[in-house]
Amino acid sequence: MDLDIRDLHGLDDYRAVVRLEQEIWGYTDAGDIVTVPVFIITVKRGGILVGAFNDAQQLVGFAFSIVGLKDGRPTQWSHMMGVLPEHRRSGLGRALKLAQRDRAVVAGFDLMEWTFDPLQALNAHLNFRRLGVVCHDYVRNLYGESTSALHRGTPTDRFVVQWLLRTPHVLRRLERLDGWSVRDSGAAEAPCANQTFEAGEWRRTGPGDLSLDTRRLWVEVPMGFTEMQQQAPELALEWRHHTRELFETYFGRGYRAVDFELRRQNGGGRYLLARELDPVALPDGQALPDGQDL
Repeated sequence: MDLDIRDLHGLDDYRAVVRLEQEIWGYTDAGDIVTVPVFIITVKRGGILVGAFNDAQQLVGFAFSIVGLKDGRPTQWSHMMGVLPEHRRSGLGRALKLAQRDRAVVAGFDLMEWTFDPLQALNAHLNFRRLGVVCHDYVRNLYGESTSALHRGTPTDRFVVQWLLRTPHVLRRLERLDGWSVRDSGAAEAPCANQTFEAGEWRRTGPGDLSLDTRRLWVEVPMGFTEMQQQAPELALEWRHHTRELFETYFGRGYRAVDFELRRQNGGGRYLLARELDPVALPDGQALPDGQDL
């Protein structure tokens, strides 16, 4: 990947980001777009805006976060990250997040949060496996109806993930470029709260099991949810309601999502949920007794 990642400043940079927002997400309503005045104000007061440029000095990706407070604790809230289609699956998304992290750590932040759709399996792989986020916060229809073709058709339910920037768990994930993680056999043997199956072009799911009471459990999701929303909207809505019930139920019982396993051969992936009191799910970054990840 021969791209230059740098901080963005000035009107020309901000206008280029606005054009990229429209190109990536296809917004038809100006209310969905972060505008130039917002970039001016937030960057001036501690926001982070980084962009990736190709050899022709064209902007091909960006990441944007603003300063926030959580329980009185200063944080960075990462509102947007976007990459042009021809640069996806190249590692650029991860590189942009690492550039955000570097700047946040230098500025003294320990926590960055953002939202993403839990049914986007590739994003889950990046966020949990490659970056080391954790999550126990599920929000229904957070952004309301979106004008983006990538999001249209189902409620905009989102995970709010925590990236504990300096913890051993995160540092171990960042050191492993292949995203590989170490877990004990208990994770592999944990039960799955939903059983999914292939049915034609799409992966479907049977009833969920809301009665599990194990230390850890898995929740399966499909791949290709964006295409499913466009080509099989009724099935996409079914998946949304199905996984919403599972995540809300188990998060409400003290579980948190701590990892994600992409299973391309099965056309999907699965989240590992662990109880908050489980030693593998310590939220404060303590080193685990056997050196394992969360």
